[in-house]
Amino acid sequence: MSSSSTRKHAGPGPASDQPAVPEPSFSERARTLVYLGRIGSLSTLSRKQPGFPFGSVMPYGLDAGGRPIFLISSMAMHTQNLQADPRASLLVTQTLTTQPDASGDPLGASRVTVVGNVLTIPKAEVPDARQLYLQRYANSKYWVDFEDFAFYRMDVLDVYYVGGFGVMGWVLASDYDGAQPDPLADAAAGIIEHMNTDHKDALVLLAQAFARIEAQEAAMTAVDRLGFHVRLKTQDGMKGARIAFLREVTNPREARKVLVEMVQQARQRP
Repeated sequence: MSSSSTRKHAGPGPASDQPAVPEPSFSERARTLVYLGRIGSLSTLSRKQPGFPFGSVMPYGLDAGGRPIFLISSMAMHTQNLQADPRASLLVTQTLTTQPDASGDPLGASRVTVVGNVLTIPKAEVPDARQLYLQRYANSKYWVDFEDFAFYRMDVLDVYYVGGFGVMGWVLASDYDGAQPDPLADAAAGIIEHMNTDHKDALVLLAQAFARIEAQEAAMTAVDRLGFHVRLKTQDGMKGARIAFLREVTNPREARKVLVEMVQQARQRP
């Protein structure tokens, strides 16, 4: 069993004769979260107070392997810390506006901590890093060529993912590097808003047919290539459930098609 399957606090959950609903791996979820993020909290080792972490708000770019890229000034304290000791970590959290399943509780939101060494990018690789960074932060063109600024990159050594209450585990750097962001990552917020605004009754029907839960109200809270999560108001209180798609999807159009098929199937069930 990989470390990414570890569940703490909540334990393994109650026994059930229902098959497990497929979900993306922790490595995929971590890559997706870092991909969607734009700003993290960079912790470096303080030179002034040896052994103590020093936190900084840090915009970052991302290369093809999921390695964070920073454009930082030699005058900044975090840069001076890195020049003395490259060990650092980057915390990226998913905002509550893009993860409604957190229900307003920041501890219910997903987050990932990427640990590694942050070093200056070799001169031959700077043009690619520059292009990647400017694509994400167009305004940085006003200071990218200042003499005191340089590009740094984190070489990832380890990753720790938390998906909310009771969902957490370490992810191997090799698994993180080999994973890809979920194909619905950029469209997920729009899909969720559309379903919750225009198809509330359909979500109640899907919960009844595919999760076997009778609900008075239902709201989609997350969606990915393999399925989606719903928050349900039932006679016994609020419940959460995951519902698998009929098949894996690779883009928003396929997701919409599968959801339509699932609603049609649900309506045909006795």
